[in-house]
Amino acid sequence: MEKVRGFEIVKGFEDKEINLPSRKTKFAAAYDVEAAEDVIIPSFKKGTKPTLVKTGIKAYMQDDEVLILADRSSNPGKKGIVLANSIGVIDKDYYGNPSNDGHIMFAFFNITNEDIQIKKGDCIGQCMFKKYLLADDDISSDIQRVGGFGSTGK
Repeated sequence: MEKVRGFEIVKGFEDKEINLPSRKTKFAAAYDVEAAEDVIIPSFKKGTKPTLVKTGIKAYMQDDEVLILADRSSNPGKKGIVLANSIGVIDKDYYGNPSNDGHIMFAFFNITNEDIQIKKGDCIGQCMFKKYLLADDDISSDIQRVGGFGSTGK
């Protein structure tokens, strides 16, 4: 079977009993994503950096596709966490990159006054494969990705 789009376990997490993302209902547009390990997200204070929550997964897709990471609608109210970057963008060339094998992570801020514990297996976010379009005057880049999280443009 030809691989078109999907999820795989990232290197180093093969023996950690990671569940690949899944749609929970017939008409769900997005795949639910779980935390790969326990993590504490500290209460927000000025100057606090986002906490990266590992998923243990990577995603492969077609050349004209992107994986969008989104917050769960219940996260702010029930867990007190919000995505630091509003949405995440996983490009096709993030998959298998040499610095982290394309490991997908969610960056969260804790908006409560108490530290929040995320447990392995907790549903932390959702993701959706989308087609994208190019502008008429787009100049294709020949630059190859060499890094992982936050490496574009470096």
